[in-house]
Amino acid sequence: MSQIKSEIKLNIELDENRIPEKLSFTAKDGGVENQEVKAMMLSVWDAEKQESLRIDLWTKDMPVDQMRVFYHQTLVAMAESYKRSTQDERMYETMKDFTDYFAEKLELKK
Repeated sequence: MSQIKSEIKLNIELDENRIPEKLSFTAKDGGVENQEVKAMMLSVWDAEKQESLRIDLWTKDMPVDQMRVFYHQTLVAMAESYKRSTQDERMYETMKDFTDYFAEKLELKK
């Protein structure tokens, strides 16, 4: 019996100072081929060490106003993912309250 495998490929182009100039990713199973992006966050769990490992990258031309929206949307997605993975409705609502507060303080449009 063979296992099905899927690959997600990250491409990072750096300038001479090793600062990201261009980011893209490919996820053929998702129909994505060399999709250019301005920022990415990758978080994985090391079960042996019981800690998360992270890669946070953004291009040097990523506008700050877009970065604020990116963080807000990422926090909202994390709250929703937390709820789906734990069924913890109470903490989800707490996290949702925070994301609303975050958006309000940054004066983000809904």
